[in-house]
Amino acid sequence: MAETDTTGNSPGGAAGSPGSVALEDRDGTAVLRVDGALDLALAPKLRQLAERATRLRPAVLVIDLTDVTFLASAGMAELVRAHRGLTGSAPLRVVAGSRITLRPLELTRLTDEFAIYPSLPDALAP
Repeated sequence: MAETDTTGNSPGGAAGSPGSVALEDRDGTAVLRVDGALDLALAPKLRQLAERATRLRPAVLVIDLTDVTFLASAGMAELVRAHRGLTGSAPLRVVAGSRITLRPLELTRLTDEFAIYPSLPDALAP
């Protein structure tokens, strides 16, 4: 069953950072697609949908950052929260193929903690 839930900025969020997070169920794999600036305005939506995805008990959780235009520390904190919330239940895979997303993860050494994939098809592969 495919479930899609798309949300935008929180009420009163920054007008300069439009974005969305969508949750999709792909045959037991939960995919969170993030679009726009993953900053303080969008990070709560990522948290909300990551928690919802965890309750679905997926075999794998994929967070797709392909369409992220800016990755702030608040966004990276939510990636860490999602990773630690899944410990033991499902692996987390992060799609970060562009310099915009990969470089901040490298600088903070989060590439040592996360399984990083260059594209969504690569992350979905068994």
